[in-house]
Amino acid sequence: MAIVNYCDLKRKEIINLCDGARLGNICDMEIDSCTGQINTIVVPGPPKLFGMLKSDEEIVIPYNKIKKIGDDVILIDIIL
Repeated sequence: MAIVNYCDLKRKEIINLCDGARLGNICDMEIDSCTGQINTIVVPGPPKLFGMLKSDEEIVIPYNKIKKIGDDVILIDIIL
């Protein structure tokens, strides 16, 4: 597996394979301090009020739900 830094991951858009939804970009990650492996990625929840307000919710995605990390997108398979 190729080494990818956090800045590169933040630029990639998250796409859900279950429904084709575009979830946005990574806003945070949980990393195992002993191994350095990613445990979860976090994306902002759906916007409120016709997209004019940011959501207070976040979507936490376990690493095992990531199916592919491409050049521009990260494909996940999760039921929301």
